[in-house]
Amino acid sequence: MIIGIDIGGSTTKIVGFERTRLVDPLVVSASDPVTSASGALGKFLDSNSIKLSQIDNVRVTGVGSSFIKSSLLGFEVEKVEEFKAVGFGGLYLSGLQKALIASMGTGTAYVKAHGKCVKHLGGTGVGGGTLTGLAKEMLNTGDFNSIIDLAKDGNLKNIDLTVGDISQSDISTLPSSITASNFGKMSDNASKNDIAAGIINMVFQTIGMMAIFAARKQEDRDIVMTGNLVKIPQSRNIFSQLSKMFDVKFHFPKHAQYATAIGAAISKKIDIFL
Repeated sequence: MIIGIDIGGSTTKIVGFERTRLVDPLVVSASDPVTSASGALGKFLDSNSIKLSQIDNVRVTGVGSSFIKSSLLGFEVEKVEEFKAVGFGGLYLSGLQKALIASMGTGTAYVKAHGKCVKHLGGTGVGGGTLTGLAKEMLNTGDFNSIIDLAKDGNLKNIDLTVGDISQSDISTLPSSITASNFGKMSDNASKNDIAAGIINMVFQTIGMMAIFAARKQEDRDIVMTGNLVKIPQSRNIFSQLSKMFDVKFHFPKHAQYATAIGAAISKKIDIFL
């Protein structure tokens, strides 16, 4: 069995492969990366009734992997470059041979993945940290579930300026409903629900448009979305609207939040998995 661990700033994700079969992944939270990684590995082995003797390799990636020296719970670890793990994990989950992979975490990174060719293209500081940071200031909560629940009843007409607000007709290929300015129509009567919807809309429109620009540069049409933010339900509608406007396809594969950990696990045997 091969273990892949993605050690992030606030969560650690772990997956395992028994030959080519993906074992149920899991995530743990901890402030200390070494404690988080050790706890994740121990919990993963216990939850899946895996014996220590079954483990062949442990591969780690992510910002917290720099704190892991040479071993974890007695296992020697291999470190995998994070962007390579993002690319391989995105291709594996989507079943594609060629795509742009967007890794949505605290910020967002964009990776070109064309078979074995993986290249970091750049990124944006807009991501989960932006969403929770703005919500703490504007809504007095940084809890993801609370923000999502508030946004369900939000009305963007009280927050965002649209093309229809400034023009009597569509502008070129832009429909009147598309956002002209995020928070450009902030109403004094806007509720917390409206503000939550506006924050989510701004974050995902920014991430989506950056992905589209990067995909166009690489002559890709397929964009694979990975990371924890994939779980936010409002993101699907936002990306769907962008895909229709700009003729791209956003993919939301199962286990998308574990893509980087999966990529780390399969990085040394990529031919088998892709």
